[in-house]
Amino acid sequence: MSTATTETDSKLLHNLVANCENGLRSIYEIPEGGFIHFEPSLPFLYIYRNKTNDAGTRRLVKSGASFLIIGNTEAYSYGVLINKLSETMTRKHNAFLLVDIYSGIKGSTDFKIHAPKSGLPASIEALKHELHKIKVSENAPYLGVTVDSDEVHIDGVNVIPCDEDDILKCGAAFIHVEVPPVYRNANGTLFPVFFRRFRDHFSRALQKAIFEFVRVQTTSGIPSYTALGKRSVHKELYKIDEELTAIESSYSLLMLVAPVNINEIRKTFFESGFKEVPDYHYRLLPIDPDKLKRKLFNLRIDEIDDPALAFLYNEKREELEKQLSMLKERGTRNFFYSSIRLFQGVDKDLKKEAEDILSVLVEEPEGNSDELMNAQQFKELAFKEFNYFKKQDPQFEGKVHLKDDLNIMMVSQGEFYLPLNTKLTQLDANALLQHEIGTHVLTYYNGSKQPLSQLRTGLADYDTMQEGLAVMAEFLCGSLTANRLRTLAGRVIAGDALVQGCSFTEMFDLLKNTHGFSKERAFNIVSRMFQGGGFLKDIVYLKGFVQLRHYLNTGGDLELLLAGKFALHHVNIIKELVERKVLVKPAIKPRYLEMNCFKNQMKEINAGTYLAQMIKK
Repeated sequence: MSTATTETDSKLLHNLVANCENGLRSIYEIPEGGFIHFEPSLPFLYIYRNKTNDAGTRRLVKSGASFLIIGNTEAYSYGVLINKLSETMTRKHNAFLLVDIYSGIKGSTDFKIHAPKSGLPASIEALKHELHKIKVSENAPYLGVTVDSDEVHIDGVNVIPCDEDDILKCGAAFIHVEVPPVYRNANGTLFPVFFRRFRDHFSRALQKAIFEFVRVQTTSGIPSYTALGKRSVHKELYKIDEELTAIESSYSLLMLVAPVNINEIRKTFFESGFKEVPDYHYRLLPIDPDKLKRKLFNLRIDEIDDPALAFLYNEKREELEKQLSMLKERGTRNFFYSSIRLFQGVDKDLKKEAEDILSVLVEEPEGNSDELMNAQQFKELAFKEFNYFKKQDPQFEGKVHLKDDLNIMMVSQGEFYLPLNTKLTQLDANALLQHEIGTHVLTYYNGSKQPLSQLRTGLADYDTMQEGLAVMAEFLCGSLTANRLRTLAGRVIAGDALVQGCSFTEMFDLLKNTHGFSKERAFNIVSRMFQGGGFLKDIVYLKGFVQLRHYLNTGGDLELLLAGKFALHHVNIIKELVERKVLVKPAIKPRYLEMNCFKNQMKEINAGTYLAQMIKK
């Protein structure tokens, strides 16, 4: 990256061209209000001419990967810069596109595209088509779009400081886009929420139009319009990313809602004939939720001009706000209501899947207790998986913690926590190795290798895909059992019962006597469901598994999902950020991808096999 603040015209231009020829990004301040951010791998440049009382328009331009802000044209020779860049980029890519963006008059509701009469028909048609999709509100008409080749004039700013005929002679092209200033009020004040939505639509429309130009006119080899977004992350966004991660890393929601007296609860409940349920006791909160909320909303997420990243970070802030509210409400009914907001409840299709599984599969008896694996033996298997990862990346380090006050296996901040009283069959151990280590530890580590730390801690709603991916790992390694799938279905039934107002004892009775669960399995499902005051997280295991089966069945890329912790609805954004080289591909991969059974298990997925049939016989 290059930076400069007081360079002469010739020196700045020399550096810019040299960087361009060598494929290096350029970021320069230009005297008296100018600025350029240039990506030589992308054959286009947005241009904005400084204008007073023009809230928002400059930010529209800065959402592009390459942009030029034109300041005082008497202080710097912008025409020479634009011409020289056009010549250099045309040699490099065979063509180059300049997109001049400016706001229209107050009250305008039409986009106006000024373009060459005979040039770029595919790009202009794509731009017109996409801009036609934008409207001010749900019930408002779509904004208009007109196309002409008239000379452009903007009140209050200098004309483009170069001869467009000269631009055309070197093989480049110019498009002017007049934007209706519907994103600010009559006094010129920005509508912040609407502006973000408008910017996202406008940015995507430009990218699709530019891709048509790139595809037809250039030799860039850019694979899709999504690869045209920003290739760099502003240093301020890195600060936001780190602060957001620090907030989330200061507490563990799962640990803080898990009761520390679970063994006493189990003992009392069983000895009372399934009637008495002691109060849940929790760890003391290591944080003040209100103070963290203040820090959370002080983050300048609304100023992120990259549409894809702005969406991810806004969404994550909303999720953390819900989690912090839940910690404050822990042990109350409000915790349960916040849990519904966070995990979205049980829809009828998911409930039907769960009921079908329980109607087809019966609970299988446990193996001989002498053959069960204990916690220490399982820990040794975990370290074998860690060694497998270390062979792929020598920097990998894994940790296992044996705990006597946990009722669940869990991974927190990349470290594996294992209940001391764990007893497992070999088959269950194989499944849980790929679930906990091959998925949760692995995606945490891969996320930690990303430039953005949120891929390590997890983007919003990552739990659903994480747990779905973890269950899919159990299936793909050939170790998904009837009892395991029944447990996941039982959690959905229990979640639905919780929403319907079932008590602890009523839910236990439903699972044990209606659906045939053993008392231990029924208790484990119910006790988890009542954590914190009513915790619906456990429904996401089956929910994520169902969603992931559909994703893979329709040709989705499994390995992309290993790049970090994110939701299934983020896949296209993650793919875009990888194409833009903002993110990287997974550093390590799970063992099950190399297992002999993997291809056969994928055939079952691709064949659309019913869930109840996708179990180890």
